[in-house]
Amino acid sequence: QVQLVESGGGLVQPGGSLRLSCAASGSIFGISAMGWYRQAPGKERELVALITTRGSTNYADSVKGRFTISRDNRKNTVYLQMNSLKPEDTAVYYCNIMRQVTTTDPKYYYWGQGTQVTVSS
Repeated sequence: QVQLVESGGGLVQPGGSLRLSCAASGSIFGISAMGWYRQAPGKERELVALITTRGSTNYADSVKGRFTISRDNRKNTVYLQMNSLKPEDTAVYYCNIMRQVTTTDPKYYYWGQGTQVTVSS
């Protein structure tokens, strides 16, 4: 089992910044991708950003140029730096981990508890 500990959420004014962190522990061998999802009230959960072990990244169009995902493999931690925050960024943000020991093994997904990000003046 993989345990995820999220931190960094909170209340921020429009134009402000927040940095989310997600640390993985437990059966961490085989983790190949880490990402952030978010879910706003009345909306479906959506992918915000994704990063692979090699460092390749993918972002939702709505956050490109404002958010940056990064990964510290030594600490098994993924970060999401959020700049120029807008009210529409308000949501619960979830850390997600994909684990696959080898290419022939099943893929396993793990979710964090979620951390609230509120952008409001």
